[in-house]
Amino acid sequence: MIDENLYMRRCFHLALLGSGNVSPNPLVGAVIVHNGRIIGEGYHKKYGDKHAEVMAVEAVKDKSLLAASTLYVNLEPCCHWGHTPPCAEMIIKHKIPKVIIANRDTNPKVSGGGVKILKENGIEVICGILEREGRYLNRRFFTFHEKHRPYVILKWAETIDGFMDTDRQAGIDPVWISNDVSKVYVHKQRAENDAIFVGFNTILRDNPHLNVRFYFGQNPVRLTFARRDSINAETKLTHHFFDNSQPTVIFPQQPLNDLLTSLYDRKINSLIVEGGRHTLEMFIEQNLWDEAFVIVGNKVFERGLKAPVLNRDFHHIYLNDNTIKHYILQPFA
Repeated sequence: MIDENLYMRRCFHLALLGSGNVSPNPLVGAVIVHNGRIIGEGYHKKYGDKHAEVMAVEAVKDKSLLAASTLYVNLEPCCHWGHTPPCAEMIIKHKIPKVIIANRDTNPKVSGGGVKILKENGIEVICGILEREGRYLNRRFFTFHEKHRPYVILKWAETIDGFMDTDRQAGIDPVWISNDVSKVYVHKQRAENDAIFVGFNTILRDNPHLNVRFYFGQNPVRLTFARRDSINAETKLTHHFFDNSQPTVIFPQQPLNDLLTSLYDRKINSLIVEGGRHTLEMFIEQNLWDEAFVIVGNKVFERGLKAPVLNRDFHHIYLNDNTIKHYILQPFA
């Protein structure tokens, strides 16, 4: 009995190895099976590099086995020329007789074209194996192509009693809410997403770096809303946001839908929104978010700035003495 789920989950595992390096392309892993044995596997390592199917075929030592093998891949093989040749044509060339896919590609350049070409050339194609898990894996990619905007992730830290900041107007100094393990977790998220957005008041008050210092990978593009006349020479000299250490874009104040459309046009397919409260609540009130991570630190403020509230179901992620409340909207749950 062939366990198709087992091989597809191996594709998912391989695909995740490309996290933070393939955007705006999807995460894709591929496995080639001959007589119940994996003879080749690969994944899309970096944007512009070879696709997963090509890597898997190249890993097969005896190419004569391909004509009696099954290719598992979590996303429909491409059928168009981009940085690399079409994977569908490569599969046909090597006479692979069967292809099993988790998800069809909703990119208009593919959108069923890969499956169509394979079937027209006599290849058996099965779609929908672990489809729901596959959509969650590539939730950023699917949101980008189906909603024409980036996948939006909200993130903030709050105390046990629901405050995200001290009462600074009363002269109380800010206190770090989360722990070091949570900090690494947050920086891992930054490395895996294209851009990060904060309000201009947060830049002035907290002077964040918004980079990846406690993990490895690329820094996200830094974004904010600001009037040009609100940025003076001293602010540029003293605040990390203006240090030219990573790509940074300042947008004029505009409707959020217009901002997200601008990011879509720039091929930014995922966005982390880290604060402050007013900025987060704008996204929440307009229902322009897809996922949220709320870090609950082991502290009590009793007074200060109240954190936003998400009246939705969540599950817990435990990081030492911190808890993360993880919210995710359908259809990727």
